[in-house]
Amino acid sequence: MTIETTDAVIVGGGPGGLSAALALGRGRKKVLLCDAGPPRNEAAEHMHTFLSRDGTPPQELRRIGREQLRPYDVEVRDVRVMGLERIGPRFRVELEGGGLVDTRRVVLTTGMVDVLPELPGYRELWGKAIFQCPYCHGWEIRDRPWGVLATAEMLVDFGAFLTGWTRDVVVFTEGAFAVPAEKRALLERAGVRLEERRIRRFVTRAGGQAMEAVELEDGTRVPREFLFARPPQRQVPFVQRLGLALDEQGYVKVNAQQETSIPGILAGGDLTTPIQGAIMAASAGMFAAAMANHGMNLEAAGFTHG
Repeated sequence: MTIETTDAVIVGGGPGGLSAALALGRGRKKVLLCDAGPPRNEAAEHMHTFLSRDGTPPQELRRIGREQLRPYDVEVRDVRVMGLERIGPRFRVELEGGGLVDTRRVVLTTGMVDVLPELPGYRELWGKAIFQCPYCHGWEIRDRPWGVLATAEMLVDFGAFLTGWTRDVVVFTEGAFAVPAEKRALLERAGVRLEERRIRRFVTRAGGQAMEAVELEDGTRVPREFLFARPPQRQVPFVQRLGLALDEQGYVKVNAQQETSIPGILAGGDLTTPIQGAIMAASAGMFAAAMANHGMNLEAAGFTHG
């Protein structure tokens, strides 16, 4: 079997991966960018707070990103990466379908998998009326009835924070934890209502594309048009199989040079931090690629550690 050779393999073709590919391509490296599966922001109609691309549909950003890679020695393939092993100083990457690629560096920009709760209506409304980030969606829905699904105490404060966009906020805890007196006082001062009963379902309209109310366990309906939530996240299966060191929240640990616990494998973007957003992923992808390029250039120049 023919084994291809490249300088870097990037796993993940969102803003982080495209940015990494652009930096490495401009660094005169031969790059293979592997992209597979639906993008994490697939449900979002527009992307916001991305300088020069505010309001751009996510798929349009990907189209532009791929187009701008054409002048460089970068190949983009819609293929899944199945495995990875170290062969001496290099890595051998196994692609779906059996293809093999030997590479000097691997850059992970896979994002995370959102684990959505099994509440009726939640999945249908995800990305349409249930969001994670007010900087991404808050301006368009300002001054409307919002809710916060607070699955942990730290998210209670988030309800008060959101009053910068709307004064009509309800925090739903589902009785998951005891709300301390000081947190209750904070919400009261902010004019935020606290609702501790469990949620039965989300009442939808417009064919399931819009929210009408949050229905509680006793049948009470709390009129809400939008909800902010932080569902649990997990690494994609490929990253899980690598055995990389993770932090206590399950994100990939990286050092100051964006290198993981396996030398030569770098990571950038959502898989390394809960502070997430398209423009931040693009920045982290570029930095990880720059660090990868830095290391390869010094190796080629004969530099050795120690």
